[in-house]
Amino acid sequence: MKKYLLVVLCLLVVVSLKAQPTLSRHAEISVLTIGPGTSLNDAFGHNAFRIKDSLNHIDVVFNYGIYDFNTPHFYIKFAQGRLNYLIGMNYYKDFYRNYKEENRTIKEQVLNLSQNEKQRLLNFLANNIKPENRRYLYDFFYDNCATKIRDVLETITDNKIQFNTPDGFKEQTFRQLIYSNLNKNSWGSFGIDLALGSVIDKKATPYEHMFLPKYIFKFFENATLSSSGEKLVKQTHILYQKTDTPETNNFLTSPLMIFGIIGLLILFITFKDYKNKKRSNWLDVVLFFATGIIGILILLLWFATDHKGTHQNYNLLWACALNILVVFQFFKKSIPSWFIRYLKFLIILLCLMLLHWIIGIQVFAIGLIPLLIALFIRYVYLINFFSSNKATDL
Repeated sequence: MKKYLLVVLCLLVVVSLKAQPTLSRHAEISVLTIGPGTSLNDAFGHNAFRIKDSLNHIDVVFNYGIYDFNTPHFYIKFAQGRLNYLIGMNYYKDFYRNYKEENRTIKEQVLNLSQNEKQRLLNFLANNIKPENRRYLYDFFYDNCATKIRDVLETITDNKIQFNTPDGFKEQTFRQLIYSNLNKNSWGSFGIDLALGSVIDKKATPYEHMFLPKYIFKFFENATLSSSGEKLVKQTHILYQKTDTPETNNFLTSPLMIFGIIGLLILFITFKDYKNKKRSNWLDVVLFFATGIIGILILLLWFATDHKGTHQNYNLLWACALNILVVFQFFKKSIPSWFIRYLKFLIILLCLMLLHWIIGIQVFAIGLIPLLIALFIRYVYLINFFSSNKATDL
């Protein structure tokens, strides 16, 4: 039912815009910046255009990056990086009420545009919202709800906007910019660090910082119009200020805690195996199977999807996809000599991972640290165990 009400609402707004296509001289165009929410998909904020014309009774919001859950094979396309997102449209009062109920700060920047530019923007958005035009291929870093605001404005002003770096600005990597909105020891951050590769550990240019809504706000505040030298933003308002809420982060359920427990369990079993001069086969099967499966998923994200951020992912150095092929060696009565060399190869990969981390080629999830230590020690134990058995056999 809600789906059909939304369709009717959009149609009513479109009809209203078509009936009064010319904005009055009192019309205002502004950019709205929404603060972060509590869920992962809301953690980076949001941007939107507001078009207000009191004489024509228009007060609507256009915003990009809307999910269409009715898309066929939605989750498959999302995983492949081939999902089209939508431009959405709402009455301002509904838009405002929604984010106020979510307790998210709403800031407004009224733009210093000419009457012609205001009209061009309305015409552009009204054309963009048409069913045949409203879909676009989303990219988290380069084509999202924030970058669309910047790109559309550059189009309708004929690239006359000069973006100046704010005071105290410091260039950061894409991953550091993500961390600025997420707790490093959260499951959302862990998933991002696991899925996204070293390509996001490069420095983002000042222009590229605007993939985050808060940088749209900062750069717009300092932007000027090259044609006149005037500021792009003529007024800034805080429409709603979020109320303080207690932090909900729970260390007991964090990745570092969970993997710390798993790491201690692996070390405890390894110590018992050492004392009893035996090997817990089930543990090795689980470790090799799990790391192999994770490695295959990382490879698929790298080579079988259109996601740009998943390329060059060196999590493969600990989650080696080859582990899934050699796991069957643990079911044999005698371990071949090459398998011992393979275990040494895995230790070398872990050392390479540490090197990548130290010199900044890629930053990895801090929650992995206990697991990586446990894997290293387990591999060393397996080499000694199998080598001893080989010597005994001889």
